[in-house]
Amino acid sequence: MRELLRTSIALVADVSITPSISSLPGSAALQSIANGIAAWALVLSLVGLLVGAAMWALGAHAGNYQQTYSGKKTLGTSAAAAVVVGAAPALINFFFHLGQGVH
Repeated sequence: MRELLRTSIALVADVSITPSISSLPGSAALQSIANGIAAWALVLSLVGLLVGAAMWALGAHAGNYQQTYSGKKTLGTSAAAAVVVGAAPALINFFFHLGQGVH
């Protein structure tokens, strides 16, 4: 009975996972879609940055504090979106490798 328990524990302890994007069917299309979405998100973030900067500048020039505040808010939100889109793969990999270290 003890030998069976030791064997069962040894089998459970030896389980590992090594994900490979190439082993999934349609993985090239999925990778292409993810890259396209990230590219469009960065383009839209850039547009938001330009619009926010223009709103901020025009509001400051005209003395319109509400428009200035809206421009600052738009600029900050667009910058944060660009950071999140750019950092998403690194964050996913970080947490994946962090999870691999759990024993």
